[in-house]
Amino acid sequence: MDISPPDDRSRVLMRLTAALFLGYLAVALSLPVIPVYVTQWPGYGNMLAGLAVGIAFASTIISRNHAGQLADGRGGRTCMRLGLAGYILAGLICAGASLPILPYPLRYLVLVAGRLVLGVGESLTVVGMLGWGIGLMGHARAGKVMAWTGMAMYGAFAVGAPLGLAIFHLAGFGGVMLTCAILPAAGLLLSQDIMPSPIHDGRREPFWHILGRIWQPGCALGLQGVGFAALGTFISLYFMHRNWPHAGLGLTCFGGAFVAVRVLCGHLPDRVGGVRVALASLMVEATGQYLLWCAPSPTLALVGAVLTGMGCSMVYPALGVEVVRIMPPHLRGTALGGFAAFQDLAYGATGPLTGLLADRTGYASVFLVGGICATLAFLLTLHMATRRR
Repeated sequence: MDISPPDDRSRVLMRLTAALFLGYLAVALSLPVIPVYVTQWPGYGNMLAGLAVGIAFASTIISRNHAGQLADGRGGRTCMRLGLAGYILAGLICAGASLPILPYPLRYLVLVAGRLVLGVGESLTVVGMLGWGIGLMGHARAGKVMAWTGMAMYGAFAVGAPLGLAIFHLAGFGGVMLTCAILPAAGLLLSQDIMPSPIHDGRREPFWHILGRIWQPGCALGLQGVGFAALGTFISLYFMHRNWPHAGLGLTCFGGAFVAVRVLCGHLPDRVGGVRVALASLMVEATGQYLLWCAPSPTLALVGAVLTGMGCSMVYPALGVEVVRIMPPHLRGTALGGFAAFQDLAYGATGPLTGLLADRTGYASVFLVGGICATLAFLLTLHMATRRR
């Protein structure tokens, strides 16, 4: 069932996108702040900072199946709104890590607990948005819904990175986390009166069977996600370590490029096919990561961040269209949840592992790893295209 006329569909999708943008600021504001905050504590280095960032993706991975089943069984509206509530709770918990009366180990545990709640909220919000949006817009516009979902998420990164650092300098870590609790509440209000999407009946399949049907695009998506996770976790510290100005601008360049490509090219997966778009995108991402690795100046590093954003922009909707194409409607939410879990796994593992690498070989090396992974994703996607032909 589609909403009619088309103008109404566009307005509804815009409102859902705005609600997701407000909610995802809870992720974006905190992402560059947490590594800076944790590494200021005595005895806490890059690995523990990376773990505090990456632990959220662990709970996201674990909850993806349940989020997908909730979206399929009770509708994307219920799923997304529960996720926004999870963002609010996570911000309030993480604010407790700023209490000076707590010893540093307890602060860290509180922070990790809040990040775990944030991961569940992210899983529910994004899967719910996809299920809600595709259900209302129709199968033929799945690529557009996924493109707009990414615009909201990475637009939040573009705005949230410098804003989070600015709030951190003005109001401290507690101020950042309280802001992360307030903004998703605005998203809840904005989505309050949007109608639910239809719920489809059909035989359910075990989650592992669904993963077996989508593992190739999922693995390509996961490899692609390493570059973004490395950039999101360490680019601010990379700039600070090299005494370059505008440490928060790297994520802004990434997010701005990401959103621009989504706006200009969001229709391409539905029109020309997901595999073609994914191949071109992965080449651009790999180029950006290699440039970040060897950049001799902040200007070239920012160019690398822009290319990474351009490359990452269309991979999820491009490969996601392939997942939607092969899955029946009543399993779509679970399949998209499983598909996103591959990316979550990359995000969760990249933080602590590249943190260890950064401690030993410097921050630049994490971008070399991102470039290699993007190249492997390109080769896997090329293999998928060859087998299809």
